[in-house]
Amino acid sequence: MDVLDAVLGFIVAAAVAAGLTPLTARFARAVGAVDQPRERGLSVRATPLLGGLAILAGVLVGALLFLALDTQLRAILAGGILITAIGAVDDRFDLPAWLKLIGQVAAATIPVAYGVEVDHATIPFVGAVDFGNLGGPLTVLGIVAVMNVVNFSDGIDGLAAGVCAIAGATFAIIAFDLGRDSAGVLAAIVSGAAIGFLFWNFYPASVFMGDAGALLLGLLLACVAVQGSLKTNAILALIFPLLVLAVPFLDTTFVVLKRIKYRRPVYSADRWHLHHRLSNIGFSQRRTVLYLYTWTLIQAGLALALRFVPYSDNGGQFNLGWSLVMIALGLLALAASAYLVYVLEILKFKRRFARRRPEATDEDVRRQLETGEFEAVEPD
Repeated sequence: MDVLDAVLGFIVAAAVAAGLTPLTARFARAVGAVDQPRERGLSVRATPLLGGLAILAGVLVGALLFLALDTQLRAILAGGILITAIGAVDDRFDLPAWLKLIGQVAAATIPVAYGVEVDHATIPFVGAVDFGNLGGPLTVLGIVAVMNVVNFSDGIDGLAAGVCAIAGATFAIIAFDLGRDSAGVLAAIVSGAAIGFLFWNFYPASVFMGDAGALLLGLLLACVAVQGSLKTNAILALIFPLLVLAVPFLDTTFVVLKRIKYRRPVYSADRWHLHHRLSNIGFSQRRTVLYLYTWTLIQAGLALALRFVPYSDNGGQFNLGWSLVMIALGLLALAASAYLVYVLEILKFKRRFARRRPEATDEDVRRQLETGEFEAVEPD
């Protein structure tokens, strides 16, 4: 396997997913798996779900053509098939949260049982850490966490598919550089399948991936991260997935903490996600998702820079010039995060809020920014 296999796998997966997505949309309408407009959502019309079936088909075809079906790959694909089936049933019948969680754990356990496991990691400033018997349970927990992070971010047209496409491509580059060619090809295939689906899912979306797609992409990206970087001795291996998936991780963390603060179930739906809050201050769906794409690309670029910029000789000696470059890139990523969260969300909202309600006090603005419970303004 080489880079050519990754490129061809990307193209084939994209073509299969794009070609089958309209068929899955028709099937979803036929079986009643349709997302209806809701107060907490941003869609304004009934939209078919089950786009994840097309993503799964793209991944399976790409894997069968361009990967060696060893035991671990079979286990990853089996876990993917199981979680897609569970997600599809949930898209149609709305399963209880506890039952979905059991299904997620079961799907994650399959690849872990066949060796897709992090039993040790090299952590910056700490060194090598051996997880021993905790490696398996910790890996299952991590895979389930990524599945839910991706699922939580799937609340606006094109966001989850685009972010996963960027993440898959980034993981592919890192995996090939670390000599994990199989993981690199699989990551490229996952990215291609997400891109193919995105053709139909970008605003205005004609189909949603649903839990079937979001949970599948989360499981596959988590397995790719384990195989492509975490199961290596690279010092920054643990940092790569956190940077590449920083946007959905931060969004999920923010939302969960808000729900805990206001004593609401962590699995309940609300309008506290970043894409909801950007919509509330007047951003269109297209503009919102493009800003979040840009943020993801900046974080992914930083992850790649950490791998490819020769700022250190891996022996503790730093090159001054390249280290300054890395500091500048890190500050750029930090500035992008601050710009999106503070300047775009808070300052713009305060300006619009004051224009609409001149009598509003700073306390009014603070309360509504905290809870997210304010009337949305007209999009730009």
